[in-house]
Amino acid sequence: MISRRDFLQVSMAASALYGVSGFGNWARLAAQQALTQDQLLEFETFGNVSLIHVTDIHAQLKPIYFREPSINLGVGGNKGEVPHLTGAEFRLRYGIADGSPSHYALSSGDFASLAKAYGRVGGLDRVATVINSIRADRPDALLLDGGDTWHGSYTCYHTEGQDMVNVMNALKPDAMTFHWEFTLGSERVQDLVEGLPFAALGQNIFDAEWDEPSELFKPYEWFERGGAKIAVIGQAFPYMPIANPGWMFPEFSFGIRDEHMQAMVDEVRAEGADLVVVLSHNGFDVDKAMAGKVTGIDVILSGHTHDALPEPVQVGQTFIIASGSNGKFVSRVDLDVRDGKMMGLRHKLIPIFSDVIAPDAEIAQLIDAQRAPYEAQLAEVIGKTDSTLFRRGNFNGTWDDLICDALLSERDAEIAMSPGVRWGPSLVPGDDITREDIFNVTSMSYPNAYRTEMTGEFIKVILEDVADNIFNPDPYYQQGGDMVRTGGLGYSIDISKPQGSRISDMTMLATGEAVDPAKTYVVAGWASVNEGTEGPPIWDVVEAHIRKMGTVTVGDNTSVKVTGM
Repeated sequence: MISRRDFLQVSMAASALYGVSGFGNWARLAAQQALTQDQLLEFETFGNVSLIHVTDIHAQLKPIYFREPSINLGVGGNKGEVPHLTGAEFRLRYGIADGSPSHYALSSGDFASLAKAYGRVGGLDRVATVINSIRADRPDALLLDGGDTWHGSYTCYHTEGQDMVNVMNALKPDAMTFHWEFTLGSERVQDLVEGLPFAALGQNIFDAEWDEPSELFKPYEWFERGGAKIAVIGQAFPYMPIANPGWMFPEFSFGIRDEHMQAMVDEVRAEGADLVVVLSHNGFDVDKAMAGKVTGIDVILSGHTHDALPEPVQVGQTFIIASGSNGKFVSRVDLDVRDGKMMGLRHKLIPIFSDVIAPDAEIAQLIDAQRAPYEAQLAEVIGKTDSTLFRRGNFNGTWDDLICDALLSERDAEIAMSPGVRWGPSLVPGDDITREDIFNVTSMSYPNAYRTEMTGEFIKVILEDVADNIFNPDPYYQQGGDMVRTGGLGYSIDISKPQGSRISDMTMLATGEAVDPAKTYVVAGWASVNEGTEGPPIWDVVEAHIRKMGTVTVGDNTSVKVTGM
């Protein structure tokens, strides 16, 4: 870990590596509540190479609220390590003052009141302003997109990703890798990728029939910057057919493929790479594990788990950068690359406070053009919320509690299940709930809300399987998002136990009765990976429920008892 001292020297081969994080500066300014655009963008230019990293935008074109998780448990060697610190522990780790804008940007505590004080975050027109500022300082900076870009909103769903492609093309990235993009389907992905004016990367994307690297996605791309020869290697999400419907992209196979990654690193090093950057959608813990296995990587730009860390994490001689999600942050990484090596690093996680950073006029106009055909549908008010609605955290999220309530009510079910996906902006008490807000937490290409019957035994199998995807101590077996959310059902979970032994005390909340393994229950859910799933789209289910409620109030969820932390 690079410390918060101005400079830290650590040995690297026969030379010295100097690193500095820009967090300390904006954290101090934030503590004084004196942020300006110039202060947010201030950066002491360093070295000869600049990287700009954005990731997990999830099609959020406009400023939003986004609450960071209040619970993000680490297991095994990652227990108690970042990014598995939240709340006061996280703020203490980085010296963040309570109530400051940095508290609001990076932590969940007192979110609603801080949101009203500091406003919305993100907006790709504001992101464009930051990118333009960096390029004004370092014209040949590399802009790298970590994926989960063409997914997650009303307009993205209805344009099959075209709105995001149009806006991102205007930002002029140099390379991109992928995850949710594949749920547009193979044919649509191929159409979009073939038209990209920048590199589409994935060393781990293979042709499923021939088990050979895909011709559509290059493993790496070369760049000459600042007199240095740079190789950017792509790493797409490894677990596509497990976490998402494999029938939507049967031509492709994935996996971590760290042996192939090592071969790619060795190949670019042999061809004279002075700097090796991995543009990754592995997730932070998997990136840490991979950095411990694969030698020769200088920087990993991490995505998928939506972590926002104000300092790089060092594993061996590899530095891992986490840049948050939903357009809430941009990372700038300046590097001193000479004599065939990375000699130094300076990093700044730039929060996109939308009331502080002025929108870029050209991109703002382009965004409005993408949204214009749908403006009436987007803006229609469905209801109102008296509660903070958020999604993030290993277990309960109030948006998902509301979705589960909708499934129970509208689908006449005893138990509801909502996937533990991480994407989706937040709302604060007093906000209207628009159709756009509902789509922001439900939009996907397999949205059918099923109604089926399951035995109590099978429900436990599902919970155990999802729990192992999150809490297996080996990061390479952590193949899911967060824990599946449940409605009408309570349970206990001991995250320290092995697979099959974590879940106990399953209880029907309506009656207080224990779930009978042999009994059949009516279950409603959505986002099934099974082909041919029938049912109305989840956004229609949620909209109908909210219309009936008028004003939404979501209470504290105490249905899950967690131990073994």
